[in-house]
Amino acid sequence: MQELPGGPTKCLLVQTKFSGFSFWNYQEVCDMVGAKYPASSLGLMTVAALLPQHWNFKLIDENVEPLLDDHLLWADLVCTGGMLPQQESMLEFIRRVHNMDRIVVVGGPDPTSQPDLYHEADFLVLGEGEVTIPMFLADLKRGATSGKYVSEVKANMLEAVVPRYDLIRFSDYMMIGLQFIRGCPYDCEFCDIIELYGRIPRFKSNEQVIRELQYLYDLGFRGHIDFVDDNFIGHKKRAKELLREVKTWAKNHGYPFYFSTEASINLADDDELLQLMQDVDFRYVFLGIETPEDETLKQNKKAQNVNKSISDAVSKLLAFGIVSNGGFIIGFDSESKQIADHMIDSIQSSGICMAMIGLLYALPNTQLTRRLESEGRLFHKASQSVGEHDIDQSTSGLNFITKAPRTEVLKNFIRVIDAVYDPSNYYERAIFTGINIRPRYKYTPDFRTWIIYMRSFLRVCKKAGFNSATGFYYWKMFFTVLFKNPKGVETAVNMAAMFIHFRKQKIYGASLMNKSVDELERNGEEAFYAKMMNPKQI
Repeated sequence: MQELPGGPTKCLLVQTKFSGFSFWNYQEVCDMVGAKYPASSLGLMTVAALLPQHWNFKLIDENVEPLLDDHLLWADLVCTGGMLPQQESMLEFIRRVHNMDRIVVVGGPDPTSQPDLYHEADFLVLGEGEVTIPMFLADLKRGATSGKYVSEVKANMLEAVVPRYDLIRFSDYMMIGLQFIRGCPYDCEFCDIIELYGRIPRFKSNEQVIRELQYLYDLGFRGHIDFVDDNFIGHKKRAKELLREVKTWAKNHGYPFYFSTEASINLADDDELLQLMQDVDFRYVFLGIETPEDETLKQNKKAQNVNKSISDAVSKLLAFGIVSNGGFIIGFDSESKQIADHMIDSIQSSGICMAMIGLLYALPNTQLTRRLESEGRLFHKASQSVGEHDIDQSTSGLNFITKAPRTEVLKNFIRVIDAVYDPSNYYERAIFTGINIRPRYKYTPDFRTWIIYMRSFLRVCKKAGFNSATGFYYWKMFFTVLFKNPKGVETAVNMAAMFIHFRKQKIYGASLMNKSVDELERNGEEAFYAKMMNPKQI
């Protein structure tokens, strides 16, 4: 491809749609705060920064605005990429780009894990873009019209670029992503992070992270930044060093941001680290808990969670002003027959409001997938989207022959989500969170943002407080927290807002699972497995 005579290459970057029923797509909450989608596409903004900077760029996120034919006609080159839940939308997008006679470049986690599914793309730029994008550009300069670029080399994070945050409208999103670390030192059998990014954590320097914060500040952004790292404390010493630098920068700039991230549960073991996180205003942490059963944790190589009290960890984080979100999985080979009771008790007693309960999914190229394949239990087309219901682990999963009866696993899942997202149970946890949190927030919104907050509060009151299913519980929560811990009211109301999404998602997920159970009981599990293991029957 040549530079156009009238100017530089016009490059269109497109984030394809996630399902409206995904656990992460809390559209109702976005509507209440005036945003269009929870999070921006950090991957595509990073890709834009890795491409030649004299090119002209446009970034379209289909989750916040429609992709028009005029956008595609404008472009000389079209780039996209994404994760497994976007597989179907990415494949449709490739065909649409070709129908408009445009060249499409595809990358990201799912194409990297399953490149054969994306064979229709003109260029596949796989793995870490810092390594493979230069290979792609060299071929492009030589006039190539197709190619596949793969490398086992891991990117040097000390050479990472600052993402092109200027390509998005901050008002479209509830939070903006920023990356500090790639890779994880642990060895969980079901995890694909260690397969994609390795077990040796690689970091940006403190100066690089500060540079990105400064860029966001200079662009006028204020508010919520999410460290998208799969384990922010993959190296605690480095995390502490970074937080000390961020603390100084944030203080000098009037604390323009507050933060969230994902971490392993042993975060709760380190008071110094938690204090540093509170000092820079971390408010939410997603904990990969997976299961309350230690034997299952051991069997799946999640040793860092063994003998860890979930309740103690959550309470410790609340003492530092941090709300815990939790990831839980049902469907492990070694889980007990009482797993539903154990999981419900664990979530309820710990007070975790935002619990992502999923079915075990054998992701491409993981240790779990290789083991199941060797045992002859992995479905044909195991990680291939087969329709509108394949969204995420909260609405699909178990792409293998389960050891326990499949109907039993699905019924356990239904029991858990029914109990956890029952209004009385959920609001009981919201009260616990509101009473026990000890916030010392540093970020102070400006007047305009305060107006948005007040409008959002009134909308939550209307949707939750004057709803026949939740009204009693909402006002009980509100006044209980107001009298016992007024500083916890903001957090409690935020939890109530999230329930509006979770309840809808629970109803949808339970409906799908009940339908699956009915079909299994009507036709038999043997017939189902014969179909899924035989490619000719799918």
